[in-house]
Amino acid sequence: MSLKKCTAITNKPIIAIEIGGTKLQAALGLSDGTLLETHRGTVDRDKGAQGILEWTAAHTAQLIASAEKTVYAIGIGFGGPIESATGAALVSHQIEGWENVPIRQWFEEQFNLPVIVANDANAAGWAEYRLGAGRETQQFCYMNIGSGIGGALVIGGHLYDGQGRGAAEIGHTRVPDWTSTVPGAADKLENLCSGWAIEQRLHTFCDLIPNSPLHTLCAGDPKQLSCPLLAEAARQKDPRACTEIQAIANALGIALGNLATLFHPECIALGGGVALMGEVLLAPLRDALQKYTFAPYRDSIRLVPCTLEEDVVIAGALLLAGNL
Repeated sequence: MSLKKCTAITNKPIIAIEIGGTKLQAALGLSDGTLLETHRGTVDRDKGAQGILEWTAAHTAQLIASAEKTVYAIGIGFGGPIESATGAALVSHQIEGWENVPIRQWFEEQFNLPVIVANDANAAGWAEYRLGAGRETQQFCYMNIGSGIGGALVIGGHLYDGQGRGAAEIGHTRVPDWTSTVPGAADKLENLCSGWAIEQRLHTFCDLIPNSPLHTLCAGDPKQLSCPLLAEAARQKDPRACTEIQAIANALGIALGNLATLFHPECIALGGGVALMGEVLLAPLRDALQKYTFAPYRDSIRLVPCTLEEDVVIAGALLLAGNL
């Protein structure tokens, strides 16, 4: 389900911004999550935080100018931990230059509008809870697997923010490192199962079997392998691709199984680019979640794909800013 085609104007105009490790979005929408106009870009890592601020400011100005009514507020989903009270970025684990940047203050000074800044996974989780897979639940978990791995928790119908610096940072929990030769080695989930981590590993597959699905799909050049090609090779029953996806699913299942055992959500929704692999990943992940979740909880937790797709962060930013 995409919100981009919704055009009914029923409430307050909002600007929504997504600042990710790879993707940038700026949108004009409404406080109920409806999107009216979206501008998309990609992160130039060489320009760092300053380049991202310049891109988002330019597109925000364009969207404000195109709005038929006065814009009410700005909502921002940022790819890193946020100090909620001040709207300052604490750090980005993908892009240089975000340490202690006062994002909310910067946008307020630029546009003289109220601004709310949230971690991108929290914004996405809130949108998915309100508008997508989490509807009609009270206990809900969202996990995105993209350039990084993040998460969000809704407890009793409220977005959980810990002590005001976020929570549910699933990507920074530790799982067994199956790639290491050291017995008992562990690493952060993000370092093993994010899109960047998976593709770095794929690019080392220099001994592909000629004419195997993996070999054919990348024309013999492992540097061309990507998560979508890995998924397609697994659908074609390539043994190495299936083994790789099984290992990824097992690590994700350990992390989510621990979270499910502690939190017992009704639904876990999976988003982000890696989740677009679909059932070739979700099926073994459901099996791993069953294996690693506290037995009395297993049959009461659904693992599903997100429904809002690439609009999920900006939809959440609209919803959050609508409450200012």
